[in-house]
Amino acid sequence: MKLLFIIQGEGRGHLTQAIALAEMAGKRGHEVIGALVGSGCGLRVQEFFRSSFPAEIIPFASPALVYSRKTRALSLPLTLQALFRNFPRYGKSLFRIDKCIRELQPDVIINFYDVLGGVHQALFPRRAPMVCIAHQYLMLHKDFVPPAGKRLNGFLVNLNTRITAWGAEKKLALSFYAGRPDKNIHLVPPLLRNEVRNLDPEPGDYFLAYVTQQAMAEEIAVWQRQFPENRVHCFSDWPQEEEVREVSPNLFFHKINGPRFLEMMQKCRGVISTAGFESVCEAMWLGKPVLMVPLKNHYEQTCNALDGERSGAGLYHPTFAISDFIHFIAGYTDRRSAFREWEGRSGALVFHSFTNNVSIPARIMETPPIISA
Repeated sequence: MKLLFIIQGEGRGHLTQAIALAEMAGKRGHEVIGALVGSGCGLRVQEFFRSSFPAEIIPFASPALVYSRKTRALSLPLTLQALFRNFPRYGKSLFRIDKCIRELQPDVIINFYDVLGGVHQALFPRRAPMVCIAHQYLMLHKDFVPPAGKRLNGFLVNLNTRITAWGAEKKLALSFYAGRPDKNIHLVPPLLRNEVRNLDPEPGDYFLAYVTQQAMAEEIAVWQRQFPENRVHCFSDWPQEEEVREVSPNLFFHKINGPRFLEMMQKCRGVISTAGFESVCEAMWLGKPVLMVPLKNHYEQTCNALDGERSGAGLYHPTFAISDFIHFIAGYTDRRSAFREWEGRSGALVFHSFTNNVSIPARIMETPPIISA
């Protein structure tokens, strides 16, 4: 079976999921023939993805979230402004996507939450069936419990999520836990790369943080100065010349480095993050508790944090309440075994969805029986 990926390429989450699925596909004798990667600028593809993905990568311009430079919070007005300003570019991207699909002739298109992937499937001739994969589809499931008091944000996020899946045969909702299907929404385990699955935890005496905004890094630094006996290693994409900068004897800031971050997660005491789905799943794989602090106005991360807390991943808090996190860790119950058992079914469940109840060519139904992940 020939698979073509369409990936929302802002951030790391959907890209790492695509790498993991490509690894699983290769083990099952399927061929990943390419990845169309959308970003706000239409050119940028992150280096870690270029170095890990096994097939051709084609970048294109696609709508992206925009954050306020002043408050660093997610800004709906700026996001809409960018959407309308770049509308002609997105039209060109749709024709670029269609041209690639016609040339590559995939048996199945897998859309990792890109808006134009759904729009293409709705407006252009359906040249192949599409399956959508993302944790955001869980928010459309009838059993999902949304955050209280955020109806407008929830409506807008779910509207975007529905657009990504226009014309999809199935929606696969990546989830911390198993659950029953809801129409064409099926809960499946997280997609973790072999790079993560090959790790085993070790005890540690430091906290590991990942933040995307300078204000967040400063908030962590303020806390650490108040409690200097606690060692903190913080990874941030904020510019700095050194790979590692020692701010004080127990506070270190690192440039973004994926392999190094995973290595340090393996040996940390606990993880502090903005509640990105992938980072929480990686910590759960290693049995490391997580303090989940969503970005301001970021509905999706708030959902992840609340859902992660319900699943036993760690503690949700709107601020970097690290002192509360330390108390939480004292009574933390490691859910690693249960999570690994669920995650181990990912390949079987995902690829089963491609060959059952999906209108793909008859010859594809001759695919050998699915083996366990």
